[in-house]
Amino acid sequence: MTTLQTPEALATLPVPRDLVATLPVYSTAGGTVPPKWRASSNESFLPPSPAVLAAIDAAARHCQRYPTLQGEPLIAALSGNLGVAAEQIVAGGGSLAVLQQLLTAFAGPGKEVVFAWRSYEAYPILVRLTGAQDIPVPLTAGHGHDLPAMAAAVTADTAAVILCSPNNPTGTVLGAAEVEDFLARIPSHVVVVLDQAYIEFADDAEASSRHSLALLAAHPNLVLLRTFSKAYGLAGLRAGYLVAHPGIAAAVRAVSPPFGLNAVAEAAAVAALADTGALAANVSTVREGRIALHAALASRGLALPDSGGNFLWLPAGEGSAALEAACLAQSVSVRSFAGEGVRVTVGSRDAEAAVLRGVDAWLAGGRV
Repeated sequence: MTTLQTPEALATLPVPRDLVATLPVYSTAGGTVPPKWRASSNESFLPPSPAVLAAIDAAARHCQRYPTLQGEPLIAALSGNLGVAAEQIVAGGGSLAVLQQLLTAFAGPGKEVVFAWRSYEAYPILVRLTGAQDIPVPLTAGHGHDLPAMAAAVTADTAAVILCSPNNPTGTVLGAAEVEDFLARIPSHVVVVLDQAYIEFADDAEASSRHSLALLAAHPNLVLLRTFSKAYGLAGLRAGYLVAHPGIAAAVRAVSPPFGLNAVAEAAAVAALADTGALAANVSTVREGRIALHAALASRGLALPDSGGNFLWLPAGEGSAALEAACLAQSVSVRSFAGEGVRVTVGSRDAEAAVLRGVDAWLAGGRV
């Protein structure tokens, strides 16, 4: 058996761009033994509804064919559901892919992108891939966006600002008035991305969605980013979209690869959007679990922020790795962010019970 890992072979390998060495590594759940339960990836523990599974099966039977060029059937369905023009929507292989295309269109060398930190850990990766400089702004003591500090961080070189609400991984939610005030303070040539991947789980989800969509008319630089990975339970298929001014959407489409949304994901997303009963049931299950798990953790003396997502944030600080290990010992994975905290996905009641056993063991061990 031959190997390519000889010193001679390695010495002649092509050299990647310098920025590749600067990219942060997207974290994974710890442990070497697969856990019985996963509370680490913010995915749905509930399978798609029968209607969605039927759509998946039907689409998969024709996988020898190319999908639609830009996800036109999903765009048409979203246009009717959201009450916006089709030319304002760009669909793609998950909201992460759509965000990358947006940043490709508007950021680049010599530009800056401002976002809260800690927030979604893919942000600095995507920003640096464009050649732009990432500008992280620390969260407040309450684990939320420091909007005045973020506005102050905007300079003449700022191409975009990314807001995440509910914020991943802390769960904090930006109020309608906060968003509106922030937009009024940002120059109109700066793209403001409002990442709403978890909006369906927020307590005021419907009102918040209507409000953010209404803001598009007054603030043409606003971009809404949404996904079917979370509340709709399609994380494994990858379908997401943005809603923006037609001019911004056109620029994103121009840099997007053709056939970016596969046919199975598109069919599943269209069916999931129509199955409002399944969405409501999934969201209700998560909200009930979130309330119960939050109360159980608070009763143990832990101070954690209210969450609008399908997860909770435990600000464990230097004890984060130990808390993750304690949960893994109970055969449940959680997501640890070294020196900061642990994110726990809400869902399976058995998984939540295992997390509580892990927390109890961690507390008994002195939180280290």
